Amino acid sequence: MARLPRKADLKPTALEQRGKRFAFGAPVTGAVSVGDAVVVSFGDGMLRFFCPDKMPQELKLHEGVILCLAADGDGHVITGGDDGKFLRTSLEGAVEELADFGTRWVDCVAASHGQIACSSGKEAHVWTPGQSKVTVFEHASTVGGLAFDAKGKRLAVSYYGGATIWAREKRWKSSKLVWKGLHGDTCFSPDGKYLVTCMQENALHAWRLRDKGDFEMPGYPAKIRSLAWVGDTPYLVTSGADEAIAWPFGGKDGPLGRKPVCVAYNEGELVTCVHALPDQDAVFVGFRDGAVQLAELDETKPAIVISGSTGSEVIEIIVAGLHIFVGDARGNVLWAPLWEGSSFAQHV
Repeated sequence: MARLPRKADLKPTALEQRGKRFAFGAPVTGAVSVGDAVVVSFGDGMLRFFCPDKMPQELKLHEGVILCLAADGDGHVITGGDDGKFLRTSLEGAVEELADFGTRWVDCVAASHGQIACSSGKEAHVWTPGQSKVTVFEHASTVGGLAFDAKGKRLAVSYYGGATIWAREKRWKSSKLVWKGLHGDTCFSPDGKYLVTCMQENALHAWRLRDKGDFEMPGYPAKIRSLAWVGDTPYLVTSGADEAIAWPFGGKDGPLGRKPVCVAYNEGELVTCVHALPDQDAVFVGFRDGAVQLAELDETKPAIVISGSTGSEVIEIIVAGLHIFVGDARGNVLWAPLWEGSSFAQHV
């Protein structure tokens, strides 16, 4: 574990000066917060734990790339790898193998209200508290994304040709949402009224679930790989352009007929990662060159530079308690206190 050197001609921001930089030599593939800790997965199969006032701890978890990571809400994380294993790990490093799919990769994982799920190939597997048997759902093509709604009562599974929502009452019932094309990462809106997917065709697609009305949000120059729900409206903020694109989902029809808010700009660099500043109408924006900005969802206000370029695209930004984690595609990491004193904005 080595400190990351900085170019002599770049002046560190105040946040960088009070933080620590590391170079792990393998790409960051995922990161989640568990209390005040951030748990990070890497391309070398390592899981690393970042806690305030401690050096990062590490655990060799998978025999290959950790492809997906989620917090289970019970102080553990779940991971899937190209070694075919689906694992649950505690912050203390205790590991439980939930499933082994052999040569089939575990592509997606999700968790909510005690339920956990993973996908391998065309199948989604769901573990429900109080049930000894795993529920398996098969779909028409390889699963591209998994997401539970906020109450944990619905599971969305996306794939080529659309998505299926599995709703659990006394038993599971399915509802199909059809749209031609390859659908990847997916998420419910915080109020559960919409389902959104990221498409291979550089666009978002959304369904209004009350009547299955659907609409597209096209025009991105690159694939959308990062989503964040921000503020009370709420806005869905996305990567995939040279600014963070924020679609308003408030009101009766969400973004239909409304323009997005566009914030944060870094000399034409593509946005690769977005993450909400908790309890604020503001978002952290990571770029292809490794820089990070903090922007309010207000086009009249300039963004604040949080950290400078590392030369490698930002993969994950996570806020946990009073600290922020930034990780990139080369394994460069910034771990820093968000602020000193009572005001973040005064110190960045």
